[in-house]
Amino acid sequence: MPGGKIDTERAFTALGLAVLTISDTRDAGNDTSGDLLAERIGAAGHHLRARAVIRDDMAGIQRQVRAWIEDPGVDVVITNGGTGLRTRDVTPEALRQLFDREFEGFLVLWHLISYETVGVSTLQSRACAGIAGNTVIYVLPGSTGACKDGWDKLISLQIDSRHRPCSIVELLGPK
Repeated sequence: MPGGKIDTERAFTALGLAVLTISDTRDAGNDTSGDLLAERIGAAGHHLRARAVIRDDMAGIQRQVRAWIEDPGVDVVITNGGTGLRTRDVTPEALRQLFDREFEGFLVLWHLISYETVGVSTLQSRACAGIAGNTVIYVLPGSTGACKDGWDKLISLQIDSRHRPCSIVELLGPK
């Protein structure tokens, strides 16, 4: 791992996560991206506190994520879907309005990692991340491959309290 490492001498802090799939075509029965994220959350030692699938609708996206921001059991929200360039893709617009601060570096790293998998098609992704109150929000594309790359190469490392030189966990305060 370039420029960082897991310090096994430090204590692991299990976080509460929520997964929101935004799609006009998926439901709980065929949400492969949500399934992948839920599996990886548990395997990493974190707790899946909530999961939902909703349509591409700005008000609905904001309503669900706001509820999780207010939930003291949810430290991190990961969304997938609605980050493309189609008119219906409104997830970044919906969630950036909730951010107190955006993690600009996430977008840069996302494109570097995504380029390795999908080449210049990464230009069509508007993935982003930020913090709203004491809740970290990651906004990923909806493909299972994108969720795998996002979790394995970015999110899992940053939400691991043992990651050095720093992790997102240090930003989380009491709700």
